[in-house]
Amino acid sequence: MPTNATLAPSSATDTAPQSHVFAVLSQSRARLERQAELGNSLRLAQWHNREDRTGYSRPGHHTLSVYLQGGQDVRVLGERSSQDAAHGQPGSFCVLPADHESQWQIAGDLRFVHLYLSDGAWAQRIVQLLDAEPRAYTLAPRIFGQDPVLAGWAQQVAGLDWNNTVQRLQAHQLSEAVLDRLVLLAARPHARDRALQLAKGGLAPAARRRVLATIEAQLEAGLSEGLSLAALAALANLSEFHFARMFRNSLGCSPHGWISQRRAARARTLLQQRRPVLSLAQVAADCGYASASHLSRSLKADLGATPGEWRRAG
Repeated sequence: MPTNATLAPSSATDTAPQSHVFAVLSQSRARLERQAELGNSLRLAQWHNREDRTGYSRPGHHTLSVYLQGGQDVRVLGERSSQDAAHGQPGSFCVLPADHESQWQIAGDLRFVHLYLSDGAWAQRIVQLLDAEPRAYTLAPRIFGQDPVLAGWAQQVAGLDWNNTVQRLQAHQLSEAVLDRLVLLAARPHARDRALQLAKGGLAPAARRRVLATIEAQLEAGLSEGLSLAALAALANLSEFHFARMFRNSLGCSPHGWISQRRAARARTLLQQRRPVLSLAQVAADCGYASASHLSRSLKADLGATPGEWRRAG
């Protein structure tokens, strides 16, 4: 398997999480085999561990772990689902939510893939798939779960060369798809009182929908005039200061970061469509970028690859 992948450039606005889980493993006996920033606040890492003890305490971000090798001799103390098996095996997955706590004892050889995602990446999935307040949903802890889609994802990304730009972009696309699976498979609402308590510090549902719908409509039209902080704050009937704070509380990133990610996602879709094949200048104009060079710089920063590389990956 390829090792020591270099990091792809990350977004200048809302980057992949500084992972607590990654940091804990880095200080344990676990050996990092390779890692890659995927863009859109996602980070991949492949690890090997043996004869180790470690633990996580409220890491502050979600982690998906899937075993490639071993797992039968792993023991864990922490919250788990009644659906989970008593021990792991190749293909088993673990979901480590942002607020979970667990202690792990590893015997024998264990090789696994981790996908770390930021609050912003999780919020986008909740909004797009469930049209819900992101903070009112979280991932349920899973230990040694079984799911063929997640197991297949791990095998696919493990078989790719993360140093190769096209293959790293394929890993990006596979990982975005697996997040949709996670939302549908494991997302659960917080208790009602917890959700209502959180909602006090963020955008009201009607304001959130109004703002996000306006952003999507402006991007679809290739416009940027209505995407200023002042214009979006006016839609929510808030001052710019309070709007920016409440937007981040609700969606896990700044308004500028959200717009950058949604604009980049639209540009990627247009670049990868087979018919018609649009010029870079046309894609830039259709997505609200100032020029083809602006498009190239932004996609490199937000998604870790140039427009041409994304087009070839498609």
